[in-house]
Amino acid sequence: MSDDPRAVRPSIAAMTESAAERFAGRVAVVDGEVRLSYAALYEEARSFGAALVADGVEPGDRVGIWAPNGREWIVALLGLYQAGAVLVPVNTRFKGREAAEVLSRAEVKVLVTVTDFLGNDYVQMLAGADVPLPDLRTIVVARGRPSGAGVAWDAFLARATEDGLAEVDRRRAALGPDDTSDILFTSGTTGAPKGVVMTHGRTMGVATDWVAMTGLSEDDRYVMVNPYFHMFGFKAGILACLSAGAAMYPQAVLDVDAVLALVAGERATVLPGAPTMYHAILEHPGRGRYDLSSLRVAVTGSADIPVELIRRIRDELPFSVIVAGYGLTEAGTASSTAPDGDPGTIATTVGRARPGFEIRVVDGSGAQAAPDAIGEIVLRGPTVMAGYLGDPDATAEVLSAGGWLRTGDLGRVDERGCLRVVGRSKDMFIVGGFNTYPAEIEAMLLEHPGVREAAVVAVPDERLGQVGVAFVVPRPPAPSAAEVIAWCRERMANYKVPRFVELIDELPLTASGKVRKTALRERAAGRATT
Repeated sequence: MSDDPRAVRPSIAAMTESAAERFAGRVAVVDGEVRLSYAALYEEARSFGAALVADGVEPGDRVGIWAPNGREWIVALLGLYQAGAVLVPVNTRFKGREAAEVLSRAEVKVLVTVTDFLGNDYVQMLAGADVPLPDLRTIVVARGRPSGAGVAWDAFLARATEDGLAEVDRRRAALGPDDTSDILFTSGTTGAPKGVVMTHGRTMGVATDWVAMTGLSEDDRYVMVNPYFHMFGFKAGILACLSAGAAMYPQAVLDVDAVLALVAGERATVLPGAPTMYHAILEHPGRGRYDLSSLRVAVTGSADIPVELIRRIRDELPFSVIVAGYGLTEAGTASSTAPDGDPGTIATTVGRARPGFEIRVVDGSGAQAAPDAIGEIVLRGPTVMAGYLGDPDATAEVLSAGGWLRTGDLGRVDERGCLRVVGRSKDMFIVGGFNTYPAEIEAMLLEHPGVREAAVVAVPDERLGQVGVAFVVPRPPAPSAAEVIAWCRERMANYKVPRFVELIDELPLTASGKVRKTALRERAAGRATT
């Protein structure tokens, strides 16, 4: 097979086999005291696949993973593909009922989970969820104390037989780029989660393009804070490393001291993450104790990357490559800044369309928006989803026959052809007839020396229709709410100025680092002036 990491291979299972051939003796996974080579990782994956075969899993069956980042997650992921199965990851912050509903909707047959993450026993949480799971027949406990309803990890792998290994080899050879690879459920921050169906070809496209975007190589050591149940951790993480031969360092939670110590001890080179991770690192009082000079690649992505955050990453951390990207579960990474982009472009835009992608900004009628005007971002490209699981109506609402995806995000394209995301269409609010975009106000608030983080939502107002409420995480010496409002009045158009400011210790976040604005709207509801 070709040594080019971007070479087309028929499936993720074939890409795993190729990685074992190309990078056999190189380190693939470092998890605590465990170090696995690419050859050893492949053999563990084959054994897991053979155990699934012994369990009765057929090609196309769904296998769920509800567990934090770790070696077992990687082995289970690559192993289920050896058996021709489909991945259904589950958010580690879900409660039992939320997880059970995802498993039920996806008709998951086998679940890999844990019994001791952040004090939670997921097996017991499922048992108490009161949601029927008629398809779920086997629970594999990857880590934690034994559970009466589960099979221990080692015991499950011991089910692999020579016949099972021969069968996974046959199934791997039969898999093609149009076979379903994964069903990721959206975060549900703006509604009920939807299952996004992807194929092997689409998912590998996300991974290999990420390699091209960052220059990831077999010499890189990648610290993985982004959760694997999310596209960023799974496709731009595990599969990108698999494609390039990079070493993976899974982190179950964001422990800034542990991450910084790992970077220094292992000479890590790649540290992508949500904006909140970089905030935490930049604000860490002991950052100067660690040698971070090996770091070379930073990648962050969000609908509302703060301008000031990008500036601080560039000025205060040693990264030589800083990329701001725009992606979503339904499409993968659609745009990015160039690795050698100028600071202004990286700080204020998410760059240009990735190879094979087309991006447009359209007005309410669906026509191309005027230059530099704000409109909805629509796009099409090689990694756009096949559709939503079991929901043709929802699919038709966002995905046209011509392959154009309505993202629900608002943006503008500047004179250089670079995209700037200004927020979610559902987040936009109207103050006295003026369209107001929370991301724009949040970015301006972060320029205040006493503001560490900020999030803006709207509440009803009798006179103006709606007004903004800003939730601010301060840095000492903390400003008062009145001081923040006065500062905003000097720098923003009046309709943008938050009418209320509340100082809080931390913003509510999803496990993937997004601000849970539904929770903030509920908290702000009492301030409505109607």
